[in-house]
Amino acid sequence: MKRVSFIRRQSLLSAMALYAVCFFALIQGQQAYGQQALSPNQTTPKASFGIKVGPNFSSVTTKLSGSKETSNLLTSVSGGIYVNLPLAPEFYLQPALLFEQKGGKKVYGSHSNEQFRLNYFTLPINFTFAPTVGTGQWLVGFGPYLGYGISGTHSGSFADSLITFSQDPFTGNNGLKRFDAGLDVMIGYQMASGIYLGVQTELGLVNLLKQGDSNNSFRNTSFQATIGYTFK
Repeated sequence: MKRVSFIRRQSLLSAMALYAVCFFALIQGQQAYGQQALSPNQTTPKASFGIKVGPNFSSVTTKLSGSKETSNLLTSVSGGIYVNLPLAPEFYLQPALLFEQKGGKKVYGSHSNEQFRLNYFTLPINFTFAPTVGTGQWLVGFGPYLGYGISGTHSGSFADSLITFSQDPFTGNNGLKRFDAGLDVMIGYQMASGIYLGVQTELGLVNLLKQGDSNNSFRNTSFQATIGYTFK
């Protein structure tokens, strides 16, 4: 299990290193681009911002004494604002501030279930390639995300509701950490009118259990379908 944890950490570090290399390379490209004279038909890329909202499909992957399990999907909502910061022609840095409901539901037989519903503010920061296709642009991005759990509910019903409970998942020594982090991937299409359609996935890489280890863990995974509008 220690080897699996080591590989996971190495994968995260490799992805972050690749992201950093691309980011600084594009900054250098932007500086060089900015020093070039523009022809009368060329325009300097400008920053823009937008809003987006859509359904969120999430699950939690838990490990208890080395036994791994992925929950059923929980359908909820996500939405927020984003900014497109030009780095070079067709390349942007896109940070966003989103409200997301994450979590999952576990079903034990036909008479018992357990559910996590977790409310987060998340900050994905995507390195985005935006080539012009037709009258609009494809958007393909990846990068890290940071999250903070602001509230939530851990509830359950057992033995045909003879036993029920509901509690705050972030309280107590055996609860969840509020800070989350992982990798974000997005793809979408922005029309000339400013309307944006896309999908996005977040893979949590942090063990959220306060008392967690390589054999006991809790991680978030989510997938969003979004519609938005970019103001130019």
